[in-house]
Amino acid sequence: MALVKEVMTKKVEYCTLLDNVFEVATKMKELNVGAIPILDEQEHLVGMITDRDIVVRGVAEKHPGSTKVEVVMSDHLVTIEPEASTEEAVELMTEHQIRRLPVVKNGKLVGILALGDLAIRTTLDEQAEKALSEISEDHHSQLH
Repeated sequence: MALVKEVMTKKVEYCTLLDNVFEVATKMKELNVGAIPILDEQEHLVGMITDRDIVVRGVAEKHPGSTKVEVVMSDHLVTIEPEASTEEAVELMTEHQIRRLPVVKNGKLVGILALGDLAIRTTLDEQAEKALSEISEDHHSQLH
């Protein structure tokens, strides 16, 4: 059984509460990512902002690009410790229907675990496939 810290992405780009929605969207475009963690002045994880957050809570609610990130970000976060097993991570991702799981130690962001990180390891392919299947099925059924 692998540990989260063995498969997570360790170098994580982030934004802060001082950034606005436009700056976050620009960073997403530059990095070709769909989610950015938001840290406070002490580098504690305080939120995540996804491309979907920008569309649903930003554009659809007619907030300008200069809107503070806290208006648009998700602040009810599901996180995991780096010493947790990948099996625990898959269970959390499946239960909460999320594709990215912030990895936090003592309140500070130390990595991100994405479904893609799980799929890279051949021993975890089955777990990642199961999680992706269950997350995609539930998301698809919500669209109808």
